[in-house]
Amino acid sequence: ILMAGRTAPTRRGMRPTEALRFSPGGKAALVAVALALCLHGAAAFYLPGVAPRTFKDGQPVNIKVQTLVSSESQLQFDYYQLPFCQPPKIVDLPENLGEALAGEKAHTSPFRAHMKENVYCQTLCRKEYTPAQMEEFQDFAILEYRVNMRLDNLPVAEIQSFYYDDRPDETVKLYNLGFSVGTKLHEEVHTDEAVTEHYVLNNHLRFKILWHAASHVHTRFDDHQSPDSHFDLPKGSLIVGFQVQPFSVKHTYNGKWNTTCAPNCPLTTCAPQGQFNEHKAQRIDTPKGGEVIWTYDVVWEESDVMWASRWDVYLSMTNDNIHWFSIINSIVILVFLSGIVGMIFSRILRNDLQKYNADAPEDPQALREETGWKLVHGDIFRSPPMAQLLSVYVATGMQLLLMSILTLILAALGFFSPAHRGSLLGGTVVFFLLSGAASGFVAARFSKLFAEENKIKVTFLTAFVFPGACAAIFFALNLLIWTHQSSGAVPIGTLLAVMVMWFCISVPLTFLGAYLGYRQPVMEVPCRTNQIPREVPPQAWYLSEVPAMLIGGLLPFGAVFVELFFILSSIWQHRFYYMFGFLMVVFLVFLLTCAEICVVLCYLQICSEDYRWWWRSFLTGASSGLYLLAYGGYHYLARTHHAIDVISSVIYFGYLAIVCYSVSVCTGAVGFLACYFFVRFIYASVKID
Repeated sequence: ILMAGRTAPTRRGMRPTEALRFSPGGKAALVAVALALCLHGAAAFYLPGVAPRTFKDGQPVNIKVQTLVSSESQLQFDYYQLPFCQPPKIVDLPENLGEALAGEKAHTSPFRAHMKENVYCQTLCRKEYTPAQMEEFQDFAILEYRVNMRLDNLPVAEIQSFYYDDRPDETVKLYNLGFSVGTKLHEEVHTDEAVTEHYVLNNHLRFKILWHAASHVHTRFDDHQSPDSHFDLPKGSLIVGFQVQPFSVKHTYNGKWNTTCAPNCPLTTCAPQGQFNEHKAQRIDTPKGGEVIWTYDVVWEESDVMWASRWDVYLSMTNDNIHWFSIINSIVILVFLSGIVGMIFSRILRNDLQKYNADAPEDPQALREETGWKLVHGDIFRSPPMAQLLSVYVATGMQLLLMSILTLILAALGFFSPAHRGSLLGGTVVFFLLSGAASGFVAARFSKLFAEENKIKVTFLTAFVFPGACAAIFFALNLLIWTHQSSGAVPIGTLLAVMVMWFCISVPLTFLGAYLGYRQPVMEVPCRTNQIPREVPPQAWYLSEVPAMLIGGLLPFGAVFVELFFILSSIWQHRFYYMFGFLMVVFLVFLLTCAEICVVLCYLQICSEDYRWWWRSFLTGASSGLYLLAYGGYHYLARTHHAIDVISSVIYFGYLAIVCYSVSVCTGAVGFLACYFFVRFIYASVKID
């Protein structure tokens, strides 16, 4: 099992493919497990649904159409919502939970291709469009919508080349997913300074399909030529690349159009071997509408790319040093905070413990002048207001933390490869549901510490408060998306399936965890609580709630904001994110930074004789979500090139609110638990009279 994933080394390190691939950080974890198990000669395997598939010469290959997406709008649409050519019968292809939640639907298409058979200027159909339909095409072209297709689980991509100003001799090629519906032809400036933009329709597609002989599939150890370094596959060829080049061609023909001539209609604009005779571009004529003939080419080309490495071109980066900069930036902040925490423990706190544990002075005046965190020992573990809600949110934060750790580990090991569509989102939902037992257990333990008697209420709130709030926002956004006929709307059947999973898996596990937690003895604290609360002296302005929260969230956010840029770009710019090894390291640094800053601020708070640290520690850690929300808003405004669309803004900030809410609850729980164990440690180390 540990020899999994026939991969080939690339210039930029290992990247995930359809086979089990290892991103940075995942490889080290895998080696550790391998050493522990001492396995020898283990067999390789492929993840379900992503094993190589061979095609015989002349065998049909199915080009599937998916969605229309844009970086300028958060609304995505189904391919057939535009009046493209259609097959005699449109078949919706099966989708998993993650694909259904993301709205990634796939359908059969009228494009026909056969292994290693080149065809040119094949006619799909001829259509007469009304002015309204032409205007619809133009609207999609203005918003830079791109068409997504896939073949043998590979997304179609358009190759774009550029070079850096300081390195003009080095050409960099990028794979841009999909192809544009249309492009701007030119702008017409009138005498009154008004500008009319003219757009053309990309009605001719040239598909280039790369293939590789399937005599065997290499593993990562091909260089050693070991006998077990390949699997024999059925004879045929493997598809290792799927490229597209769009053209705008106003096709012409002689005589009257023959409605039965497709796909070999005689077009005077087509020349042999995929060339074109002199022609004009297919303009989008919104005032009049008009005729459009849709055509395509299929060109097969042999490639040296191994099947296991065919995703590398989609995942390659122009400069991956920025991720290393992100990690170094995070580690520097962590080291800085660790130094402060180390100084507190090694010098200040040690001096406090020596002073407080010393024999009591004979002079009563010295006792009266004693100040510091020891004086609040009788109130430090006093139950906070709204203790039930605090228990619920700490428990939910632990559920989210467990879900995040499990997701990142499997993603770093390659189980959530981009080739396995929808696996990341689907796996995240499943892990959240299965982590319900942990949340119920933690909620029961802390509610018992706070002497909350209504156990059913605490458990019920744990099971429904956070999921219910997220579900309400999600359903409202889904209704808004559905009213605009976007394919991003989750079908009612999927919504019901998620609800059933919630009530039948997560809720029972939460009650089971709470049952086990309430059976445990009450967590012991080192100090007894006085009956009468101590008066809190006036605090310095920087120790009040709002400044402390702002300080507490700033440093953790500073440790992750670089990587956050790539995550937001991947989500909203419709790109692949695969650097899960980097993300796992940054996430761990983020949690440690959050815990340390909360401990530092908690120590300063109790040193000023303010014992109300319960909610303060949670809110200090949770404030990082506010910075995430602010940065998400900045990212949205900076990336919007056209006028801000209200619907897209509502969708963007609605989903961003769910993410920020989740991050706040998770980091708030981490900060709370760090302060809880810190306070327990220091008060257990001092003698209390």
